[in-house]
Amino acid sequence: MIIDTTEIQTINSFYTSEFLKEVYGLIWIVPILTLILGITMGVLVIVWLEREISAAIQQRIGPEYAGPLGILQAIADGTKLLFKEDLLPSRGDIRLFSVGPSIAVISILLSYLVIPFGYRLVLADLSIGVFLWIAISSIAPIGLLMSGYGSNNKYSFLGGLRAAAQSISYEIPLTLCVLSISLLSNSSSTVDIVEAQSKYGFWGWNLWRQPIGFIVFLISSLAECERLPFDLPEAEEELVAGYQTEYSGIKYGLFYLASYLNLLVSSLFVTVLYLGGWNLPIPYISISELFGIKKIASIFGMTMGILITLTKAYLFLFISITTRWTLPRMRMDQLLNLGWKFLLPISLGNLLLTTSSQLLSL
Repeated sequence: MIIDTTEIQTINSFYTSEFLKEVYGLIWIVPILTLILGITMGVLVIVWLEREISAAIQQRIGPEYAGPLGILQAIADGTKLLFKEDLLPSRGDIRLFSVGPSIAVISILLSYLVIPFGYRLVLADLSIGVFLWIAISSIAPIGLLMSGYGSNNKYSFLGGLRAAAQSISYEIPLTLCVLSISLLSNSSSTVDIVEAQSKYGFWGWNLWRQPIGFIVFLISSLAECERLPFDLPEAEEELVAGYQTEYSGIKYGLFYLASYLNLLVSSLFVTVLYLGGWNLPIPYISISELFGIKKIASIFGMTMGILITLTKAYLFLFISITTRWTLPRMRMDQLLNLGWKFLLPISLGNLLLTTSSQLLSL
């Protein structure tokens, strides 16, 4: 039996290409798993920080028994919710009731794809990165509305309707602020926006170039996260627990997780859009750079970029946590009036000013 050598080469190249495809697929899993692990650790730190800061503001003792300084309290709460019974409403829509929390969590997790944690440390550097985040984040209220409707409970349904109304009201000013930043940076890519701010150092941050947009973005992002004073969808004095009323066990834990994931996403986008991202206004020189060790210098630069980004993000988190215990909850009419009658005209005027300045500079 005679076998042609070209056939053997073709077979070998086929198997090699298939093997390389499998290896490439496995390599892609590593950064995704790393990002998920980092997000999980970030959420645990946020929960611990919120309890400690809230305890300090209220002059009481925070978590102290679960682990050193109570740092394992969030893990203990998650484990408790995991083993609790998952109750279902007898007359509710079970499909909507079950799918709602998953949609809320998955839509927020997808937003992390376009967040740069350092130079070349982003999973997907898309040309429409910031607008992809806005589009994906608008899916989360649909999950909340499904949860409220599927619960067959008037308090839950009212909470879901409030979540949808609140999201629509504050998504428009948020988008107009992001559009102003895109005009200033001549790009909608998150990496390009950070690099555009690095040209002039500390004074090149969009915080100084867009102070009105920064305030509007700050208020709108707090409203999107449903944090006090904007937590109307789950106001306990009026709606028991809003769209979460009928939930228990792991599904209730998913809502709890989604709120902190959304808060972390908003903090990171404030850092990327207004605070210069991974760039430090103070120049620093590492020991590896002094001795000319390029590999160690690049690793040190990556580590510093991640630390700088997270430090700026957690600074915003501190502001949002202290706001929770400082301002009283708004009424629903006040919340909608603030969004439609104040923030929308201000953000639209800011966009017109930015557009005019960009046209005059041409």
